[in-house]
Amino acid sequence: MKSHRKELWFRTRTRRAFINITPQVEEALHASGVREGLVLVNAMHISASVFINDDEPGLHRDFEDWLEKLAPHEPIRQYRHNDTGEDNADAHIKRQMMGREVVVAVTEGRLDFGPWEQIFYGEFDGMRDKRVLVKIIGE
Repeated sequence: MKSHRKELWFRTRTRRAFINITPQVEEALHASGVREGLVLVNAMHISASVFINDDEPGLHRDFEDWLEKLAPHEPIRQYRHNDTGEDNADAHIKRQMMGREVVVAVTEGRLDFGPWEQIFYGEFDGMRDKRVLVKIIGE
């Protein structure tokens, strides 16, 4: 069995962002030489997310609006976590809702997606370096 590890690094210009990382994951898969197996993609930071959905801007705005209603950034005082001097408690909650990781099957050397599926990095406390792990195993 083969194993391949790749880190993707991000620094967004905004506090929140959704980035389609499917091309970078496909590059890592190609470099791995794996034809049949699994790809794990996970955010290596507790205020960021990895998820699968459609690459449609209206949907991404809907995610943003929904997340902000469920865990609004302000007022910052509403969260006990922020008593530590942080201002990112909402980002931790948003990450919990959107998820830490995804696993995608690899079939004949390709990501085995359903219609419209793409892999996204979700940033909820940006403007600093963060990473995503891509781990590929298979034959």
